[in-house]
Amino acid sequence: MALNPRSRTRLTRYTTSEFSGDTLRDALGRTLSDAECLPRKEFFEAWETARRIRRHFRGGPVLELAAGHGLLSHILLLLDRTSSHAVCVDRRKPVSFGRLHTALVARWPHLEGRIQYREEKIQAATVEPGALVVAVHACGGLTDLALDLALGAQSRVAVLPCCQVTKRGGTSGLEGWIEPQLAVDVTRLFRLRAAGYRVFAKQIPAEITPQNRLLLGEPSS
Repeated sequence: MALNPRSRTRLTRYTTSEFSGDTLRDALGRTLSDAECLPRKEFFEAWETARRIRRHFRGGPVLELAAGHGLLSHILLLLDRTSSHAVCVDRRKPVSFGRLHTALVARWPHLEGRIQYREEKIQAATVEPGALVVAVHACGGLTDLALDLALGAQSRVAVLPCCQVTKRGGTSGLEGWIEPQLAVDVTRLFRLRAAGYRVFAKQIPAEITPQNRLLLGEPSS
């Protein structure tokens, strides 16, 4: 990557030339560069996360929690047109969400009317039948709330955790063997497995973020 994928500097018209290929990734990069509203890091995180999610999970509505700009939802719908729609949930919609959404719909008109944004707490979200629950860097306990919702609905789930809380028993006593933040995520994995889920432990590139562990789960029956 010529651009620093960890940079929080916005994509701008000056970065458009860095996305000169014929791939969907490059088309997204050009579109978002022209929109000039998104940090580079968010683009690379969302793209790498979405690719790995779609290798395992196809179809169904998407519920994105702690959604921020909702870019992950847009990319998931672009990668799999059999997902009917996406609902983005966050306490506050970013001011620049409208610019991002408008730019992506202009480039891919089939996204029109398929992305909803709800300003509410994660706890208030409703999981539709067959939904895929996703959350990228839902801080601390928000990741656990995402898992709670998915487990309660027996839905598929994909989370990229960050800011793990290590002082509330979430490490299962494993901090004597492995670093506490990893212990929290291992505990989350085994929580899904204990609930009868098939789980997949993945990673996105560490050069994008050190918080790169991606946990996916689906009911095994």
